[in-house]
Amino acid sequence: MINEKIKQRLIIEIRKAYYGAQRYNVKSTFALLYHEKELLVDKLGKIVRMSDHLLKIDENHYFINFVHTNHTQAFKAAQNLLHALDSHFNDNSSAIAIDTFDVKQPANLVINRLEQILKEVKKNPYNRIDDENILNEII
Repeated sequence: MINEKIKQRLIIEIRKAYYGAQRYNVKSTFALLYHEKELLVDKLGKIVRMSDHLLKIDENHYFINFVHTNHTQAFKAAQNLLHALDSHFNDNSSAIAIDTFDVKQPANLVINRLEQILKEVKKNPYNRIDDENILNEII
């Protein structure tokens, strides 16, 4: 799904977050946003919190680093983001995968898990935000 240049940018973003966590105790939570239609990054940037980092992967997928945010806070931020997108587009065509922050996880694994989580989340229109626990259900 993700081309190699974009994947390398994501790896750098994840490693920077790991560095911040180890050196400055700055927590983060990573997410992958899907939207059925292409979103303009400048418009999406106005919806995402100012402190968060946003990277466009392709016309339907966006990587979000919820900076200074633990897992519970990231869920709330994701809910707020979905609500804003739903209200703006008057539809329910967005989904978000969240991965628990763990500096011991290789960046490639984080990216792969986010993709797997999102794939599972998109199967259920009533549950449009989930984390790695959804993967336990398919094993």
